[in-house]
This record gives sequence, C-alpha cells and structure tokens, in this order.
Amino acid sequence: MTAVTNTVEKILLAAPRGYCAGVDRAVQTVERALEVHGPPVYVRKQIVHNKHVVETLSERGAIFVEDIDEIPEGALTVFSAHGVAPSVRESAQRRKLETIDATCPLVTKVHREAVAFAGDGYTIVLVGHTGHEEVQGTMGEAPEHIVLVENEQDVEELVVEDPEKVAYVTQTTLSVDETSEIVARLRERFPTIRGPRTDDICYATTNRQAAVKQMAGECDLVLVIGSRNSSNSVRLVEVAKDCGTEAHLIDNYSEVREEWLEGRRVVGVTSGASAPDDLVQDLIGFFRARGVQEVSEVHVVREDVRFMLPKPIREAVAAAS
Repeated sequence: MTAVTNTVEKILLAAPRGYCAGVDRAVQTVERALEVHGPPVYVRKQIVHNKHVVETLSERGAIFVEDIDEIPEGALTVFSAHGVAPSVRESAQRRKLETIDATCPLVTKVHREAVAFAGDGYTIVLVGHTGHEEVQGTMGEAPEHIVLVENEQDVEELVVEDPEKVAYVTQTTLSVDETSEIVARLRERFPTIRGPRTDDICYATTNRQAAVKQMAGECDLVLVIGSRNSSNSVRLVEVAKDCGTEAHLIDNYSEVREEWLEGRRVVGVTSGASAPDDLVQDLIGFFRARGVQEVSEVHVVREDVRFMLPKPIREAVAAAS
C-alpha cells in the first residue's frame, strides 16, 4: 500500500454546529422515557434524521417504526421532532397509544400558521421538499388548502383558485438563500401574498449556514457530518459548494476518502443540527492522528435557545424523583 503524504495542516470548526434545541429536546425525550418507563419505547419514524442517534437509542430499547399500525395497542409512543399530521394523532388515539409529542416547537409554529391561513380561506403555498416528514406533517394540517413548491419553476407553473388569497409557509430546514429566491418569485406572482410574521426557517439552520459561508472561503475542503436523509445537513454541503469550496457529507470519520485530502491544507468541519458532537470530536481525532495540530473555531453567533421537555416527560421525571 502506498503511503499517503498528509498535506492537511489546519482544521477550522464552524460554530455553531451540531445539535439544535429541537433535536436536543427530542433525543432527551426518548432517553428520559426509557429511563422512567423502561423499554420498549416506540418511536414513529426516526426521532431525528441521524443514523448514529437512532442506532444508539435502539441499543437502549427504543423501537423505531414507520407506521402507527406497527405499534402494539396501548404502548408508549413518541412522535418525532419533524411533527405529524392530525390523521396520525387520530390513528394513535384509536390504538389507545400513550403518546409523547417531541415535535420541535418551531415546526409546531409552522403547523399553527398553516391552520390559521386555512381558516381564513387562503391557498397556502408550502416551500419544501417532497416526501420530507416535516412537509408531510404540515400538509396534513390542511390538505385541501396546501400546495407544495420546491423551486422557482414550480412557482411559475402554480395555479391557484384566487390569486388575491394566497399565503406561504416554509419547511424549517431549507437553504436560506434558495428559499429567499423562491419567496421573492412568489411575491412577484402574487403581490398580496401573506407570509409568516417571523421567518419559518429555524434559527439553527440559518446560523449553521452562515457559519459555513464565513468559513468556506478559508478552506480547501469542507466536511459536513450528518446523515443523508438530514435536510439541513445536505443544505450545508450545498452552501459550501455555492461558495466555490469542495464539500462532502459524511456520517462519521470512517467515510473520509484519501483522495479528498490530497493537496488540501485547510479543512473545514461542521455538522448538521441532528448530529451529536462526539462524531465531530472523532473526526478531529482522525486528523490529529495524522499529525494535524492546529484546530480553531470560526464563531458566527452564540446560541442560547433551549426548549422545555414535553409535559408528560417532565411530569414522569418529577414523579420518579
């Protein structure tokens, strides 16, 4: 085997990176449920879109299912951070499931906006990605009123019942720049369109993209830790590439390929909002083992957002202590 000459001299760490408040709340919800109630704890879909997190919780007794019908009647069930449609809640009630809702409060905000706009008779344009669980949950709140667009071309082809009664909401994990362009086109087509009072793209998505933008120009390569079904992680790769920097999405350090590192001196590292920081530390360890000594952070903004755990978990923990 030919020895590989290490050319990487410096690692830049994007800050903020990794867990957002919604993900931390959701993961803690499953962890506390397992501690207080004991396994099994059923979880509809992946609690967050990260392979490592799901595997770790599975080892502790969490059982992840795709559909409510796979859960035994009366079982303790957690709804994922991405939110669920009312029809899912109704199915859970029919099966007499004891449910704990770990939906991110920022996703719940979008659901409420959709319900309010629908109640006022608006056609709601949802900017998001087809098939994403968050999109499915939001559309389920007002299926008769919501149409999905993924890009500006979709906006061009959009036909609505009343162009004067249009509103929009967005998925929380989109590209900030791309979404701004889509919303601008919506405003051109529908000048009276209404939108949310505050931006739907969550603070964590915005901040992580801003950190990558600031860091990418100083890097020869950007590595994003996150799973392939994580929308916000995929967006971070796109943001780095839009800055003209080579970028790759990896689940962990073992997926780093030698050809990516050839001739690279400065490597930027970040992680999606559902990726735990120990995966970042493992990647740093990988580079330190190759002789890299300089590791520094690129700070953009300090995050201090925290969300309370769902009420059933708070009550169960209090009762057990």
